[in-house]
Amino acid sequence: MNRHHQKGAALLLAMLVVTLVATLAAAALWQQWRAAEVEQAERQRTQAGWVLTGALDWARLILREDARDNQTSGNADHLGEPWAMPLEEARLSSFLAADKNNNTDGMLEAFLSGEVIDMQSRMNFMNVVRTVGAGSLAKVELSEPDMRSFSKLYEQLGLPVSELNAAANELRTSMGLALNDPLPSRTALLPKKFAQLAWLGISRNSLARLEPYVTVLPTRSTLNLNTASAQAICATLPGMDMAQARQMIAAREREPFRTMADARAAVPAVTAQLSDLYHGVRSNHFEVRGRLRLDNTIIEERSLVVRNNLDVRVSWRERFARQ
Repeated sequence: MNRHHQKGAALLLAMLVVTLVATLAAAALWQQWRAAEVEQAERQRTQAGWVLTGALDWARLILREDARDNQTSGNADHLGEPWAMPLEEARLSSFLAADKNNNTDGMLEAFLSGEVIDMQSRMNFMNVVRTVGAGSLAKVELSEPDMRSFSKLYEQLGLPVSELNAAANELRTSMGLALNDPLPSRTALLPKKFAQLAWLGISRNSLARLEPYVTVLPTRSTLNLNTASAQAICATLPGMDMAQARQMIAAREREPFRTMADARAAVPAVTAQLSDLYHGVRSNHFEVRGRLRLDNTIIEERSLVVRNNLDVRVSWRERFARQ
C-alpha cells in the first residue's frame, strides 16, 4: 500500500513539475514575443519620425525656393505654385528606388502623403487685439476693424456674436496682464494653436464651423487674397457681398494677383476698402501636414512653418497616431 501511495505521489509531483515547466516556458515565450512587439513598435516609431522629419525638411526647402523665386521675379503666393500641390498617398519605397544607392529590400511597407496649407488664407484670431504704446505705457486694446470682420464671419456662419465678444475680451485681458504682471493670474493661457481657442470660451461646435476660415498665428498677419476663401474675403471687407467675393476668386483663377493693384482692379466696387494693413498677395505662415501609413497604423504630423525671406523655421510641431 505504501509503495502504491509513493507511486501516486511521484506521479503527482511529476505532473506538477511538467505544469510548472510549461508555465515558465509559456511565460518566457510571451515575454520574448512582447519584447519583439515592443522592439518592432519602437522601430516603426523611429522610422516614422525620420520619414516625417524628412518630409517637413523637404517642404521647408520648397518654401525657401519659392521665396527665392518671389524675390527675383516679383511673383506672389498663389494656389498654382508647387508648394500648393498636395502629395497623394504613394508607396515610400517608390521614392527610394529612384536612388540607386538605396536598397529597399526588407524595408517596412509605408505610404506617405501630405500637403502645405497657406495659413494666411485664413483670418488670424490674434488680430482682434493689438498692443499700443511701449514700456510701462503699453496697453492692449481691441482692434475694431478686425472685430467687425470676425463679427461678419460669425453672422455668415450663424454663430453667436456674443461668444466672439466674450472670447476677444478674455484674450485682451490675458494679453494685458502678460505685459506687466509677473504674478500668476486666473485668466486663460494665450492660445498658440487653433484648437486652443477653446481656452477663451469658444465652443466645440463653433470651432468646427470656424476651422476652414480662422487660424491662430504668432504675429499679426494679413489675409492673402490669392489663397483665401470667398467667406474670409467677404468677411474682411465690410461693403462686399458673397457675389463680389466669388467675382474676385474667379479673377485670380484666371490670373493670380501679383500686386494689390491687381486685386483692386478685379472688383472696383470695393477698391477703397482694400488695405495693405489687412490684405496682401504674399504669405509667411504655412502649415505642413504629413501622413504616414504603416500597416494598420496611421501617424500624422502638423507643423507651423514661418518664412522670413529665405529663413524658414518651425514654430510648433505636433504628432499623433491612430489605428
